[in-house]
Amino acid sequence: MGNEVIILIFQAMVMYFLVLWTHSMRHRFGLVYFYALIGGLTAIMSWVTDAGVVIQVAGITFMVGSTVFYTSLLLGVFVVYVFDGPRAARTVIFIVVGISILMPLLAVVLHFQNSIISNTPLAFVPSPSLRINTASVVATLLDLIFIAIVWEYLGKPVLKIRLWLRAFLTLLGVMWLDVILFATGAFAGTPDYLSIMQGTLISRLIISVFALPFLYGYLDWQSKKKGIQIENRPVLAILKQIAEIEIELADAQHEIERRKKAEKELEMAVHDLQKALTEVKTLQGILPICSYCKKIRDDHGYWQKVEEYIHDRSEAEFSHSICPECAKKYYSSYSKGDE
Repeated sequence: MGNEVIILIFQAMVMYFLVLWTHSMRHRFGLVYFYALIGGLTAIMSWVTDAGVVIQVAGITFMVGSTVFYTSLLLGVFVVYVFDGPRAARTVIFIVVGISILMPLLAVVLHFQNSIISNTPLAFVPSPSLRINTASVVATLLDLIFIAIVWEYLGKPVLKIRLWLRAFLTLLGVMWLDVILFATGAFAGTPDYLSIMQGTLISRLIISVFALPFLYGYLDWQSKKKGIQIENRPVLAILKQIAEIEIELADAQHEIERRKKAEKELEMAVHDLQKALTEVKTLQGILPICSYCKKIRDDHGYWQKVEEYIHDRSEAEFSHSICPECAKKYYSSYSKGDE
């Protein structure tokens, strides 16, 4: 393996580490810095690709922009989809595709502006190729969608594929798909087509092997450290909002159940309170009572016997009996007869 290839792989490893490290800081700073890094890498990739920076080793062509920077973007979309869901992944896809379209347009504007001001060409601004950039944008969009679809398909419980193998097959599959789509769209019919196709396929295989420890280690570390479970989403969750809708429906169902439970508890509390109110009635305030007959005057001015007054205003029931003092007083003759 030549020094050029070693340097190429080292550059890719540095970019992978940068992407994964920035993504790991999302819990502290959010995803805004990750989005910014992805946008910057997309701009660099577009610039280097338009500049035609390649490495020739043993008759095989390695494209620096595709091998180093684009594979870093794939890795970034990979981890953000796995841990942050389809919505965040769609945001990254829009950033990559948007900047991929914007950079060639910016280069065209700069060249046009320079042609008006000066006849000297802008050597440091590569002239974009409509064919290459169109192939790049189309391949990028399909690749990023392909990642999510293959990842979810390989994650089906019935397949029982281990995490490291699932990650490797998804990464290698999307890298080789990109080679076929991009190289065919950009270079089919040119003398370098087969060389670029062969070189890129080999470089993607090598990069996938070297990237697997980074990717698998990061997936395992994040899931254990942050306590985030790797979800099995619907296969087309990246295209449709099925996963998000299911989550929202589940949250709504939980909220409905919680409210029903709270309403039921409230109804039981009201029932218990009403039952207590019906069973417990108290007499309060000053009661006007006759000093002789012991009748009580009610709120309407009527005089009632004590037992009637209490009976009407409480749940108490009266049963007549004779206390010992009254028995001696009124029935003393019966008591003596018994003796």
